[in-house]
Amino acid sequence: MARIAVTPSITIGEDELHETFVLASGPGGQNVNKVSSAVQLRFDIAGSPSLDGDVRARLSALAGQRLTKDGVLVISARAHRSQERNRADARERLFDLIRRAAEPPKPRRATRPTKAAKRRRLESKKIRSHVKRARGPVRED
Repeated sequence: MARIAVTPSITIGEDELHETFVLASGPGGQNVNKVSSAVQLRFDIAGSPSLDGDVRARLSALAGQRLTKDGVLVISARAHRSQERNRADARERLFDLIRRAAEPPKPRRATRPTKAAKRRRLESKKIRSHVKRARGPVRED
């Protein structure tokens, strides 16, 4: 069983990728009606032993609409005329998603507003309240 290196720490087995070939619309002329050149690549995120929990969770979030209820990522490629180029395109898109999911998010550093920013905010609120109060009914004294 061959393994594909996606990142230095993540390798995926060939048996984890399931490809089906379907008739494609788009470029190809009469070839489109005869050859199944479009590729549907399926990768079971939930059942993959190659991914750890954090990467699995981030990949599921990145997948969005391409993720089925069973946790299977489906990538369709039909941009090229040849089956091989579509196959390579689908695999590269999957590997790119995995690479993006492998990068841990940058931790958020809590910040505080400066005294000047607080003062400006309160000043603008005060001005706004005066404007709104002035819109009230006119009193005759």
